[in-house]
Amino acid sequence: MFIPMLLMFPEAEIPVVQLSLRDDLDPAAHLEAGRALEPLRDEGVLIVGSGMSFHNMRAYGDARFGPVSDEFDAWLTQTCEAEPPQRTHKLARWDQAPRARLCHPLHAEEHLLPLMVSAGAASSGLGRRVYSQRVMETTLSAFRFD
Repeated sequence: MFIPMLLMFPEAEIPVVQLSLRDDLDPAAHLEAGRALEPLRDEGVLIVGSGMSFHNMRAYGDARFGPVSDEFDAWLTQTCEAEPPQRTHKLARWDQAPRARLCHPLHAEEHLLPLMVSAGAASSGLGRRVYSQRVMETTLSAFRFD
């Protein structure tokens, strides 16, 4: 969380509270944690899910993973931009997405789970991809929920 906050607020003039992930890495539980935070949005609290849409350390720099990351990224984008009930259903089962475990190996999904918290906090807000770039032969994207 340090780097994104440093880039957004270099003077560190706002209070920050960090939420840890659950040990069981359960996506549904992280969506639920986000739903619990949703009322804070009405109070002007910014909820940031700092992670990565692709995080397979052995795949970075390997051109064979470009198409793999593209396929998962397309699924993730479609899912985040879906109507909230469908978004929640699909994110809770993200590991069934095309190429999911090649992009986030088993027990390494902690880089994707902050997205679940943010999506859960969005409640009925719609999501949209606000950033996408090829980095070290893989596609990385970021999402915003209104």
